[in-house]
Amino acid sequence: MKSERVGVWAIVAACAVWGFAPLYYHAMPEVPPFEMMAHRSIWTAVLFGVWLGLRGELGALRALWPQRGRVLLAAGLIGFNWLLFIWAVAGGRAVEASLGYYIYPLVSAGLGALVFHERLRGGQVWAIGLAAVAVGLLTWGLGVVPVVSLALALSFAAYAAVKRGVRGAALITVLAEVLIIAPPLLVWLAWQGGGLFGHDLYHTLMLPVAGPISGLPLVLFSYGAARVSMATTGLVQYLNPSLQFLSAWVIMGEVVSPWHGIALALIWAAIALYFSSRARASSSVST
Repeated sequence: MKSERVGVWAIVAACAVWGFAPLYYHAMPEVPPFEMMAHRSIWTAVLFGVWLGLRGELGALRALWPQRGRVLLAAGLIGFNWLLFIWAVAGGRAVEASLGYYIYPLVSAGLGALVFHERLRGGQVWAIGLAAVAVGLLTWGLGVVPVVSLALALSFAAYAAVKRGVRGAALITVLAEVLIIAPPLLVWLAWQGGGLFGHDLYHTLMLPVAGPISGLPLVLFSYGAARVSMATTGLVQYLNPSLQFLSAWVIMGEVVSPWHGIALALIWAAIALYFSSRARASSSVST
């Protein structure tokens, strides 16, 4: 139970960083999404590579070779997810992106039950159903099929499921993923003349920040996801889109409809129901 609690807090910390990340991308609208993606992966690789090199732990990457198929798949999924998210925020669709991460926990819980045979208790099933109703109402109220939202949800849920099968420290596995993504992007960036990095002080200082805000929460998430169920992982993730939603609405000035308010109220009611059910189950086991 202690390991699970630490895992939950690790996911909470990751969600806090992800939730405010749109503000970072919003601060540099002139940087094209593919260029931002390049800096996101390259600086993450540099950050983790230097850290593990100083600790003498880079040799642990060799242990992932037998799992290269899973690592390659995880890298592809997270790379697609990152690029789509950057594109959505840059295009003024941060609210739509946040909807994707509202849908993700439902997909995550479903994968946990279907693929990993995780058991859902009565209250937890009702909580997931209530969250599904919230997402359905929001989609119906907006009157559009949320293609970007669904793509973000499905790609990240698939990434979380793949990562459960990768054996290795979170820092090592994330470094392996960005080492797969970064080289072709580095070649592309060089072909583009380096982009905006080095052209002025603002971008030269800001673009490397993409590394820490990308890599560190991914490590925290990987650490937590390995210690808690898929359903719990998914529902804690609601903190991420809630912060994204508030950032898009309050700070970035995106339009928010009354349907968003209804959906948020239902979703947070679902979270309260889920964790109260889980707490009752834990107390009954302990007694």
